[in-house]
Amino acid sequence: MAKSKRAIAKSAAVTKNIETALASLGIAKVAGDGAVAKRSKDGKSLAAATKRLSRKRAILTKRKRISAKRARTSPSGETRKALRGVIKELATTKKLLVKARAAKDINAVELTALKAAQRRATAYTKAIAHAEKSLGKAT
Repeated sequence: MAKSKRAIAKSAAVTKNIETALASLGIAKVAGDGAVAKRSKDGKSLAAATKRLSRKRAILTKRKRISAKRARTSPSGETRKALRGVIKELATTKKLLVKARAAKDINAVELTALKAAQRRATAYTKAIAHAEKSLGKAT
């Protein structure tokens, strides 16, 4: 069987490939750092929104219980209207809370993956810098 002949790589091509790979790693590191910063900021705002909506839901639940008790003891149009308003606001708050929690969870998963990629890129960058230093070649 005849072997297919492959061209021998030239030093210029190998050097160019190495430089391109180093540039790509640098770009990935910068993009990862920016993405981690943005996702962290979004995570903090989502956590605050979730906390705020949870508190509001707890307050509305208590208000609903009180309004229901008032509506039972003195059933008037005003008390029933107040109860309906609280129930409607509670349903809206619960819906928003579910959406905020889902967004927070999705953001947390993505942030974890981004942090892992950021650690890899940082480690590779440090290792390459150390290797080039030991070779006596500065970039």
